Amino acid sequence: MSPSDSNDGYRPISDYGLIGDAHSCALVSSDGSVDWACFPRFDSRSVFGRLLDKNIGGHFTVRPLDTVRTTRRYLPATNILETTFHTKKGTAVLTDFMPAHGHDRPGDPNEIFPEQQIGRILKCTSGSVEFEAVCQPRFDYGAIVPHAMTLNPHSGYAHGGADALAFYSSAPMEVEDNGFVARGRMDSGSTAYFSARYSHPTNHEIEVLGSAEVKLRFEDTKRFWEEWSAKLTYEGPYRDDVLRSVLTLKALTYAPTGGLVAAATTSLPEAIGGSRNWDYRYTWIRDAAFALYALNIVGFVDEARAFKDWLERATAGRAADLQVMYGLGGERRLTEIELPHLEGYRRSRPVRIGNGAHSQFQLDIYGEVLDSAHLYRKYVGGFDDEYWEFCRDVAQFVMDHWKEPDDGIWETRGGRQHFVFSKVMCWVALHRAVLTVRDTGRDGDVMQWRAVMEEIRQEVLEKGYDPEVGAFVQHYGSKTLDASNLMLPLVRFIKATDPRMRSTIEKTAQELTSPSGLVYRYRDYDDGIGGQEGAFTLCSFWLADNLILLGETDRARAMFENLLGHANDLGLFSEEVLPETGEMLGNFPQAFTHVAVINTAVQLRKAVQRAAV
Repeated sequence: MSPSDSNDGYRPISDYGLIGDAHSCALVSSDGSVDWACFPRFDSRSVFGRLLDKNIGGHFTVRPLDTVRTTRRYLPATNILETTFHTKKGTAVLTDFMPAHGHDRPGDPNEIFPEQQIGRILKCTSGSVEFEAVCQPRFDYGAIVPHAMTLNPHSGYAHGGADALAFYSSAPMEVEDNGFVARGRMDSGSTAYFSARYSHPTNHEIEVLGSAEVKLRFEDTKRFWEEWSAKLTYEGPYRDDVLRSVLTLKALTYAPTGGLVAAATTSLPEAIGGSRNWDYRYTWIRDAAFALYALNIVGFVDEARAFKDWLERATAGRAADLQVMYGLGGERRLTEIELPHLEGYRRSRPVRIGNGAHSQFQLDIYGEVLDSAHLYRKYVGGFDDEYWEFCRDVAQFVMDHWKEPDDGIWETRGGRQHFVFSKVMCWVALHRAVLTVRDTGRDGDVMQWRAVMEEIRQEVLEKGYDPEVGAFVQHYGSKTLDASNLMLPLVRFIKATDPRMRSTIEKTAQELTSPSGLVYRYRDYDDGIGGQEGAFTLCSFWLADNLILLGETDRARAMFENLLGHANDLGLFSEEVLPETGEMLGNFPQAFTHVAVINTAVQLRKAVQRAAV
């Protein structure tokens, strides 16, 4: 099926697979088209961007013609994608990867300008196939049509503005429509090699890799991912799902700094045709802090250490200057702008780059900073006095500001409120600071911290729980349920078995959950953004976690397995799902959702182990 056959010329979000090199990534459709790739970083301008505009975005397609059906998988324990095309006359296998730069691991921090490229290997495995390869780069989010030229019959070079790209094809190629095209016929056992390598137009000595080099980079990359995956310590049910999730998190990590992007994309809509389209190619403190815990509990300590180092660098300075999110290198200014020349995925406008939420005031991030420090100390090791001084500064900031309204975890744009989850995370900040003093003997104003902790707790129980609603509500004075309150027992603020929390869990299951078992963040609340959205996959996992804490393991397992069914065929999750159809919505793949997969699988295993004792 070609892109023009469905969804107004766009592939479903679920149709994409992820490949990456821990600097950037690419999304590959089931028909062999790279429709999204930004270089040299995740948050750079797109080189291939058909995902956001089918007409001008650019793409890199390798595919047999006359395909009847396709199947695909990741090579075991890797982020190497393998797609099998069944045609009318034969079968061919396409292997897609982003090379590990020739180093021991993707993203050597000492390498400022990595040799970033997409490698593609097409092999005819039976009969014969006709194929075509089309590399049509469009720089700067499709705004620049480059000048393309051939260097020899097998390589070409395209450049424009601040970007350049070299293309290699083992089959003879030519220039068409300011891009490169190769066509041919393959018989069983024959192989064709292709690569697209990003560069800078000032680099006049760009090396175009040949077939032997593409094959060598494939072997190196395969070995790297297999060796990295071998560090997984999780053994138990759903191990394959856990491994796919940690591989996805690794692919979404910017190795030079340790920052983790929230998702690989920008502006994939929360409702088709709507305006809730945001840029997620940055590092949210909240998401990354939870990822630190998830990676730690399944054996990936190095990644946790790298994130802690990123956090220490990015947040250096006063606690008052702490931001919700940062650029991958720690950049603070992430100005949100719109790109009106792009029509958006399935005409969902506007397309945005940057994110205005970076300047919001969200109290919960202070809890996440101190919780991540506590988890790092628990799983990895201690931190130095300078970082503890920063943590104490964070605790003092919470002491001074916890009574203020904020913009909340969901980054609403309808005015600040006293959000219950934000107040609870202020409690978490002080609680984790107290634990650090208790466990390490460091200096800290424990008496005052405990006094304010109790003040926060009493206020939340008094103003955050509504007896008429029978649940903790979204913010003080509200009657609205909010799935973020499912985090209360997960951060140890209150036990799940407490009658107030138990009723909140059941109310959430009754009123925020769709018939298909997916949980909405909230309903009937004007968040200042407008438009509709799908069910939030992350919140659905939180509900399963709460059921585990209530001892309802069978119910939690059934819900977890239902949620796993909302991944695509490669095990990747989007931010949201349209419950009525199961269609994926929002940015993809979503790191936070994969964090939740790991956490829920681990908690289910522990619950089963406890029951067996």
